[in-house]
Amino acid sequence: MTAALMRKVKTGLVPHPNEVDRKRIERGLSSRKRYLYISPNVTPVRGGYLVESPCCSRNIDKDGGLVDVALVLYDAVSGIWKLFCKDHARGIWEFYSLYHRLTSAIDELNADPEHLFWQ
Repeated sequence: MTAALMRKVKTGLVPHPNEVDRKRIERGLSSRKRYLYISPNVTPVRGGYLVESPCCSRNIDKDGGLVDVALVLYDAVSGIWKLFCKDHARGIWEFYSLYHRLTSAIDELNADPEHLFWQ
C-alpha cells in the first residue's frame, strides 16, 4: 500500500476561521490600491473570512453602507485558498481564483486589477 493511501484524514479539525489569520488579512488590507481612506471589516465565516467595506463610491449602496468585498475560503482537503468576488447585481459570490498561500490571495485582493472587489 502506498503512503498516499495510508494517510489518515483528521476529522473534526477546522483550521479556519481563526483569529491569527483574520488579523493577518486585516493588516494585509492596509496595502490595497483603492479606497485607502476606509476601514474594511474582516469577519470569520465557516471555512474562511468575509471582507466588507463601507461603499464610498456609492455604486452599490447609495447610502454608503457596508457591502461585501470578498470571500476568502480555505479548502482543508487540498490546502488551497479560494478567493471570491461578489456579483452585487445578482447577489451571488463568483469564484475568482485559487492560491497556495493566504498572502498571495491578499495581494491579489489589494491590487484588484479588474476592479471586481473594491467597487
